Amino acid sequence: MKVVDGQRGAYRPSTTPPTLPGALRRGPLLVTAVFAALGGAVVTAAALPALWGLWQLYAMLFGAVAAVGIVAAVAALGRPTRKTAHFGALAAAGALVLWVLSRPLGLLTRFDPWQPADTVAGFTDYVAAGLQVVAVFGFLVVARRRAHPWPSAARRVTAWIVLFPVLVAVLATGVAGTVAAGDSSTGPAASTLLDTGPGTVEYCRPDGIPLAMDVYRRSAGGPPVPVVLFLHGGGLVLGNRKPTGPGALLAGSRFAPLRDELTARGFAVAVIDFRLAPAAPWPAPLADARCAVRFLKANAAALAVDPARIAVAGTGTGGTLASLLGVARGQDTGQYAGQDSTVRAVAALSAPAGFDLAGLDPLTRASVLMALGRSPSALRAASPLTYAGPGAPPFLLGNGGRKSAEFAARLRAAGVPVTEGAVSDRAVAEFLAAAVG
Repeated sequence: MKVVDGQRGAYRPSTTPPTLPGALRRGPLLVTAVFAALGGAVVTAAALPALWGLWQLYAMLFGAVAAVGIVAAVAALGRPTRKTAHFGALAAAGALVLWVLSRPLGLLTRFDPWQPADTVAGFTDYVAAGLQVVAVFGFLVVARRRAHPWPSAARRVTAWIVLFPVLVAVLATGVAGTVAAGDSSTGPAASTLLDTGPGTVEYCRPDGIPLAMDVYRRSAGGPPVPVVLFLHGGGLVLGNRKPTGPGALLAGSRFAPLRDELTARGFAVAVIDFRLAPAAPWPAPLADARCAVRFLKANAAALAVDPARIAVAGTGTGGTLASLLGVARGQDTGQYAGQDSTVRAVAALSAPAGFDLAGLDPLTRASVLMALGRSPSALRAASPLTYAGPGAPPFLLGNGGRKSAEFAARLRAAGVPVTEGAVSDRAVAEFLAAAVG
């Protein structure tokens, strides 16, 4: 009982819930910041097994940063106060500083520690950094603004409606980045030992980053066989060598059926991971493809392949790289000195033969800019059309591709045998069998 204006009356408890000093509501902005911080930290953590295999010191550094970020995000959500929000902002800012030091500034010099996260999408580390930017901003705004003590239902619903699309985008980005970063840790590890025959091997180590090659053949033993190097598509930004999984999905690969057609005809088939943009700028993918050809020649005896009968095939921009191996001949540098990267035949499927920015749809334009930039000289250097001339091996230009008709015409004018048109996997295998003998 209590006295109100001199009258006894019933005790009426306050409808405002008690709060701790500095307590915050779990509103949509705080939840978005928490999931952005978690996403950025988990993307980093997903690549740790692969990073551990390269250098444990970097793995421990990145693992510690990811662990602090996860703890800070969980604390901010479980006990939302200004202190935990500031802790979350500080942890996210620390992760962002590590990214700036290692990626834009390149101060971690032993090798690029983000490369294991970028094997499916070359911008996965940028995704992690973007999520941390969202987390820092969200935590600081939540911690600094004057919270309404207990807003009306209409105010709360409006806030959730406004920020719900942002929250969904943050969640989707975090999940996609985690899947992409974690794919590098699946499948067999690349071995530098070739005495076990075909399998997964390390074919090149540019700037300290091991690159994997899978070698397939119908049966072990027997005389050396011709080999086809397959290069996946994905705009030089997406994809990997694997026949299934997120990398194969992003590359739009037709690798598995073509592999089966080729091995049925006695070929060995090698498929590689190459460095992706923007993590590795052009011409890193072409340098990796050249290194793969030199690796096959240098290790032909161990792999039981014929170094004089190496062909190359690719889909999409993988076909562009294949075409460049056929026409852009020059000085080979790097590993396997004494070997060259010439090939006996090229099959480029749905492959662009020339790059420019005119007349492109927004998605393709963004992909070209991310992979090659906007410099006219870089776009010309990445275009097989620039190098069309005599001395190239037989070409199959299948299923079209930007400027592929012009490329075919220039090759024919230079006396190069060219086959065009819509082709099946069987037709590609028959062309390569006829070309390499």
